Amino acid sequence: MSSNVPDLSALHALGPAQQPTYADRAAVDETVARLRTMPPLVFAGECDDLKTKLAAVARGEAFLLQGGDCAETLSGVTADNVRNKLRVLLQMAVVLTYAASVPVVKVGRLAGQYAKPRSSDLETRDGVTLPAYRGDAVNGYDFTPESRVHDPARLLDVYNASAATLNLVRAFTTGGYADLRQVHAWNTDFVRDSPAGQRYEKVAHEIERAMAFIAAIGADPDEFHRVDFHSSHEALVLEYEHAMTRIDSRTQQPYDVSGHFVWIGERTRQLDNAHVELLSHIRNPIGVKLGPTTSADDALALADKLNPDNEPGRLTFITRFGASRIRDGLPHLVEKITAEGINVAWVCDPMHGNTFEASSGYKTRAFDAVIEEVQGFFDVHHGLGTWPGGVHVELTGDDVTECVGGSEELLEMDLGNRYESVCDPRLNRVQSLELAFLVAEMLRRETPATPAQP
Repeated sequence: MSSNVPDLSALHALGPAQQPTYADRAAVDETVARLRTMPPLVFAGECDDLKTKLAAVARGEAFLLQGGDCAETLSGVTADNVRNKLRVLLQMAVVLTYAASVPVVKVGRLAGQYAKPRSSDLETRDGVTLPAYRGDAVNGYDFTPESRVHDPARLLDVYNASAATLNLVRAFTTGGYADLRQVHAWNTDFVRDSPAGQRYEKVAHEIERAMAFIAAIGADPDEFHRVDFHSSHEALVLEYEHAMTRIDSRTQQPYDVSGHFVWIGERTRQLDNAHVELLSHIRNPIGVKLGPTTSADDALALADKLNPDNEPGRLTFITRFGASRIRDGLPHLVEKITAEGINVAWVCDPMHGNTFEASSGYKTRAFDAVIEEVQGFFDVHHGLGTWPGGVHVELTGDDVTECVGGSEELLEMDLGNRYESVCDPRLNRVQSLELAFLVAEMLRRETPATPAQP
């Protein structure tokens, strides 16, 4: 591979964090070699299209909705599962588009989100200690020695599952399932049947009137029947991301064709980390998670390393402070980045800073804390005259019981009813749509910001 992309051995020499520990290096090499021959999952031109859309987010002319599973599973690649996730994201996007009066860029945490960083390498149950589950890309969830072995062949399974997922998404988004009128009808059902439906009835009625007006004047553009939808995941397992990095025949530039948008996590964002080094060379739009330990100088150094040409749409900062820290921790980052004239889209991840263990032992999140962090994110940007560019949410289209609160008033004792996540808790369909309507109310109070001039 050319264009100065470092080889795998050079990346591993940097001591990357959160990587699998494979016992058989020859098997790893064989898997990587096989992946390098596989067709791209996405195309460079599609990545460029998303970059253009994210440049509009950075300018305050669009809003990013990014959501999906905490960790995808290979067994979860079914038409029903993919359709349900896509459905709730489309429902949320309709509400946000109407409220913000700007385009909503739709990006799924799917078709690649199969690896997760963990706080410990090991897990102990009843006196038995085994390697921690790191996602289906690395090992199995079952608590057995055989399942928890780090197996490089799983990366080929991830490729095939991602290809199947993208095929389903493309079929749904171009085959009539994403028709605007149908999506709005789903929201009408939600408002009618939801415990909190009356609160959102006014917005839903306004959308209904707008749709009726559009129908009355005979407007029926193609955009009403199909949507642009992009894939994203954390670029965590270096073998997979490096093998899926290819040179674009149009530009002779490297793109990671495992997904349209890839991001660096909070645990691997160190400036000298292998993940930062690899993503600094690819031409996809990329993101970085920034937690409460991030300094303004850290953010500036990451921007300089990952986007030295200050290219619009190239870099997204995804903040994950926690509801109690967002108002204190975010302003100095935004102020410094804005003062330096750096092109960046600011997006709020209100999930990861608000996780706690329930008395029952389940990891969970409180819906009120999620909303409070989003509100704090909006308040900070409103106070600084900058644009709150989007939300990044772990969610599912199913009726799971993983996060407490919301209009359903889920309690800790309810978590065991249908707790299906293999890693972190997700908002269910009703909670996701509630979040969309609440964010819509926040967006209606915002005026798109005038971008700072470099």
